Amino acid sequence: MRALNIGTEKAIQKIKHYCAYQERSHKEVKEKLYSFGLYKYEVEEVLSQLIEENYLNEERFAIAFAGGRFRIKQWGKTKIRYELKLRGVSEYNIRKAIAGIEAEDYEKTFNKLANAKLATQKSEKNIFVKKSKIQQFLLQKGFEHTMISNFLKQL
Repeated sequence: MRALNIGTEKAIQKIKHYCAYQERSHKEVKEKLYSFGLYKYEVEEVLSQLIEENYLNEERFAIAFAGGRFRIKQWGKTKIRYELKLRGVSEYNIRKAIAGIEAEDYEKTFNKLANAKLATQKSEKNIFVKKSKIQQFLLQKGFEHTMISNFLKQL
């Protein structure tokens, strides 16, 4: 990827638009600034300016990310936690974002997904294969092993 090497002022305007369009992680913004051809000291300067002007807020990003991935993609807490770590979010903000997911909604979503997967396995005669497929699906979605085990015990 070729660096653009644009001026700092132009970079600030572009990155403000980038941050205003959608919540971004510090890591994403930093990578974008480097792609503009800025030096490390310029990147750090721009980042602190974005934080001061509230264009960039890690806590706000984490909460929005977790809520969106849970509601739209129906991810479990394990997968959300993993993805936030990949995006360089602090453990404190990850915990805060995960705590923002309502327990009742989480349980409903889990049961909806588990029962839907169970319904697709009606033709499977072998109970071990059926349970294995349901377990793999729910683990891939990022739900906790204890929740999955409790559901499978009821079958």
